[in-house]
Amino acid sequence: MKKKIAILGSTGSIGKTLLDIIKKDSKNFEIKLLTAKKNYKLLFKQAIIFNVNNLIITDKKFFKLALIKKPNHINLYNNFDNFKKIFKNKIDYVMSSITGLDGLSPTIKIVKYTNQIAIANKEAIICGWFLLNRELKKYKTKFLPVDSEHFSTWYALINNQSAIEKIYLTASGGPFYNLPLKRFNKIQISQALKHPNWKMGKKISIDSATMMNKVFEVIEAKNIFNVGYEKLDILIHPNSYVHAIVKFNNGLIKIIAHDTNMKIPIFNTIYSTNNKHLKTSNLNLAKLNNLKLTTVDKKKFPIVKLISKLPKNHTLFETALVAANDMLVELFLNKKIKFNSIAINLLNFLDKPEIKKYKKIQPNNINKITNLNNYVRSKISTISI
Repeated sequence: MKKKIAILGSTGSIGKTLLDIIKKDSKNFEIKLLTAKKNYKLLFKQAIIFNVNNLIITDKKFFKLALIKKPNHINLYNNFDNFKKIFKNKIDYVMSSITGLDGLSPTIKIVKYTNQIAIANKEAIICGWFLLNRELKKYKTKFLPVDSEHFSTWYALINNQSAIEKIYLTASGGPFYNLPLKRFNKIQISQALKHPNWKMGKKISIDSATMMNKVFEVIEAKNIFNVGYEKLDILIHPNSYVHAIVKFNNGLIKIIAHDTNMKIPIFNTIYSTNNKHLKTSNLNLAKLNNLKLTTVDKKKFPIVKLISKLPKNHTLFETALVAANDMLVELFLNKKIKFNSIAINLLNFLDKPEIKKYKKIQPNNINKITNLNNYVRSKISTISI
């Protein structure tokens, strides 16, 4: 029987990688839905190649253009309220890879229609975990992490019988790991975008350079694995070969390593219940013999200090953190602030009483999350050099 799947955000890098995997095994898959925001031309190509009947394009302008040019066999929709028309029964697997807060609502909405959901959308896990986890439990839907560090941790915990003592998430250190601190005030945009190991978009590249991406990953790990922040730590690992280290209370340590290739975690989510072979490079002994695991230099990367300020429970404060950082990165990319100013302004902003109050407010509906996101972005937008 074919595995019935859907991909939210099929025209992005995660979606395209998943489709490349499926193409080599297409006889075993039936794609029920593909979605995009604007790129209807690529979406139509994907629909034709994979014989997909249902598409969603969320941007109204591009939806109207797509209606004129769509192939006859395609049912084209403009929003995610149409899930109930598309899915008559539960499907087997969903990949949620829409970026930003745009991905929060559809990720939560689609949970009831699938047996498994792989989530690459950080905002759904960071800002919306209270809502998302409630839906996962209600509809008995299995959650699969996609991010390499969380996937590796999840894999290390499969069939584990011992309690977790510590989870270590690794970080490359980004482009400025070896840069002297005195030169940080002269960092240019082009330098911050040059990640040494991964090919990524501008936003995530800057988050990697400031190490904000690791703050996000720690929050995600706390939610996904239901552990306190005291059981989570970050280790700098420049060659990005080890992705997670888990120490158990019985003295054993599991280290999960793989090449810097997102195809590996994506492949293992779609084939999580199958013993399927993925051709990869041989064991890299040079990297294994040169792991160079070190702690984070908080003088260079002060943004990681935020971890000690995070609330223990799921609150709206995480939304404020995400929104403020998003806007500060945008200001940096638009040459409105310096690189150092991202961390300085973020730490100062989140310490304001008007923002700290959200540490006590639960994100019990999507409107609260989106309204706070808009409010924080408007407050941050006035900052300049």
